[in-house]
Amino acid sequence: MLIVFKAQGAADVLMFGEVAFALMEIMGKQPGERGIVTAFEVPEALDRLRRALAADKAAPKPLGPQDEDTDREADGERRFVSLGQRALPLIGLLEHARREELPVLWGV
Repeated sequence: MLIVFKAQGAADVLMFGEVAFALMEIMGKQPGERGIVTAFEVPEALDRLRRALAADKAAPKPLGPQDEDTDREADGERRFVSLGQRALPLIGLLEHARREELPVLWGV
């Protein structure tokens, strides 16, 4: 399943459901196929994501689907997509929504 986050006047942010649901939980929202971060809630959601991003920088962990067979560097080291890499587009969308005092919607 794909989830598309939207805010008026900004590019959509498309994510796999598993990743989107994890980020919804971090933002303090109930994961689901449809939802909203109201304009009033945007600053708190943004703050929660930024705090999670800071913690992830200290000890990066994978977020989302991983493939043990293909997710390897040439030298055999395991590679993965971290929370920070997954969250940055959504953080950008939330920053836009905060500046413009807009809600962020998904599943609509």
